Amino acid sequence: MTIKILFVCTANLCRSPMAEGVFRNLAGQAGLAEAFEIASAGTSEKFVGQSPVPMAVEIAAGRGYDISAIRARQVVAEDIAHFDYPLAMDSSHLVAMRWLAPRALADKPKMFLSFAPPIGISEVLDPIGGPKAGFERALSLIEAGCKGLLDRLGAAAKRAT
Repeated sequence: MTIKILFVCTANLCRSPMAEGVFRNLAGQAGLAEAFEIASAGTSEKFVGQSPVPMAVEIAAGRGYDISAIRARQVVAEDIAHFDYPLAMDSSHLVAMRWLAPRALADKPKMFLSFAPPIGISEVLDPIGGPKAGFERALSLIEAGCKGLLDRLGAAAKRAT
């Protein structure tokens, strides 16, 4: 049984591709790559098909994550049913996914940082248009969330392989 994870932000150009890259890397290092289906999407249709923004690619690469091949796509209602963990980077994404979800699955989407160790922050803010430090901070939060998520799902993933 594969554990399916979808990371969702606004445009699928920085936060969610970085999360996809980080989680893919961590799962691979743990020998659990085959246990997961990992993807990312955005709530907006505006940027479908585009590459992650250059600053996100650069910051991620600087920490060993290659996100250059990811292409933006829009989250759709079927994603909520398909993915075990549809995860929102901020509360606007959570609201959007809950609106998309069939009524019986409206509570399935969760906040991504709810899987991070207690850090007193619930949202990964959008760094687009801001300084490089904003991308660095977003990636640090994403790393914490992905490590917590892998810690939470590791036992189930080992049983799945």
